[in-house]
Amino acid sequence: MADKHYDLVVIGGGPAGYVGAIRAAQLGLKVACVERDKLGGVCLNWGCIPSKSLLANAELYEKVSKEAEDWGLAFDNLRVDWSKVIGRSRGVADKLNKGIGFLLKKNKIDHIQGNAKILSGRKNGGKCTIEIQEAEVKATLTHAPVTIGKKIEQITCDNVLVATGSVARDLPFARFDGDKIIGAREAMTLPEQPKKLIVVGAGAIGIEFAYFYNSYGTETTVLEMMPRIVPVEDDDISKELEKIFKKQGMNIRTSTTVTNIEKTKDGVKVTVAPFKDGKADESKSEVIEGDKVLLAIGVKGRYDGLFDESLGIETVKDHIKTDYVPNAPEPQTLTYATNIPGIYAVGDVIGPPWLAHVASEEAIIAVERIAGHDPIPMDYSVIPGCTYCHPQVASVGFTERALKENGLVKDKDYQVGSYNLMSHGKAIAAGQNKGLVKIIRGLPRGEILGAHILGHEATELIAELTLARRLEATSEEINVTVHAHPTMHEAIHEASLASEGRVIHA
Repeated sequence: MADKHYDLVVIGGGPAGYVGAIRAAQLGLKVACVERDKLGGVCLNWGCIPSKSLLANAELYEKVSKEAEDWGLAFDNLRVDWSKVIGRSRGVADKLNKGIGFLLKKNKIDHIQGNAKILSGRKNGGKCTIEIQEAEVKATLTHAPVTIGKKIEQITCDNVLVATGSVARDLPFARFDGDKIIGAREAMTLPEQPKKLIVVGAGAIGIEFAYFYNSYGTETTVLEMMPRIVPVEDDDISKELEKIFKKQGMNIRTSTTVTNIEKTKDGVKVTVAPFKDGKADESKSEVIEGDKVLLAIGVKGRYDGLFDESLGIETVKDHIKTDYVPNAPEPQTLTYATNIPGIYAVGDVIGPPWLAHVASEEAIIAVERIAGHDPIPMDYSVIPGCTYCHPQVASVGFTERALKENGLVKDKDYQVGSYNLMSHGKAIAAGQNKGLVKIIRGLPRGEILGAHILGHEATELIAELTLARRLEATSEEINVTVHAHPTMHEAIHEASLASEGRVIHA
């Protein structure tokens, strides 16, 4: 006999789970949110939020240690208290974690602590059945090993929303050990700063940690299999960011793959080889030594211990399969339903893009459909992507590389406007004039096909261009929009003008 029945049970308390639970409660559903670890998920506790705290620290340290003289400042005994740098980050996460609990309580959502195991879906008008089990999570380790204990209770519901997120991938020959082969969680809480760090993967996570440790003086080497760092970004942005980081002393190796990682008494030996045409040239292998190696090579959906074996949930490439189709050419009208009646899934657990803001929006759409509403579908071509190194990177829409791959020809099908921040007034005044803004407008109408920013507050500036693309605004409409002076937003205006060949301040 089930102990309780709900209209909706949300499994996972991260940015998809708690947001979906709150929206469902707003729509009048009786809701429970099951979380086996801390509310807020990886994003709040071990990802988006605490990492930004560390990056803010690094940016401040860069200013006072390397640029103080430019600002008329001097420090006689500048030192780093590493434990406080890490401690501040954990404090930020803890504060927000408590806030999520308050929001659930405020919205009359039952917060159930434990591991959820789905025993059955909704068949023939029946109910979904979920067993709640004791769970002990070693949250400081990247794979967050979970020990499942005895049954606590059994609950039923009309619908289940799975929002269990993702976990970092490691290598077949190099598993996370929490010591010398680490992931993002360990990188956030290292008790001592390493002298030499090797970062495998130059996507957003790898580059953010590379920037953080390099800023504090760690000898940092970045290894990337693709020909450029932040490989999903526009080529011009990647090239410029690589120049900036190399000038700051970072060792960046692109078109390079890792073939072996050996742990030694004092650290690690990483064997690398040139990577071209889909294979490694091991005849040119070499070994790089470091204190630790950080693996930042991507993520996979996390659903260990979630489904009873008899359930038959369908998965694809380590993610739960729903009616969502990645990279679909047109906006999709989605329910996020799995192959099991009554079970839905959203967020990282269903695949790319692995972004917290996407997960939250998917959850809202899913629960609104469950509640019988008809929400506006999400357009996955209008999702902003952000990397919070310094200078920051942000983009929305198509890269120029993608447009060319789709058969579009520059000057015939689209035009590009670029504006370098070197001469931008507000950027110079703030001591932040490294970077550029690039806008791609389609022809003949001038709609915004893609926008790419490298620079100060790029992750804030991208909102204007995201809205412009969402509303199908044209470069002309951006050009006639008055941008306040002096602001960083004027750089967007200049890049838009440049796309029409009429830039003013360059």
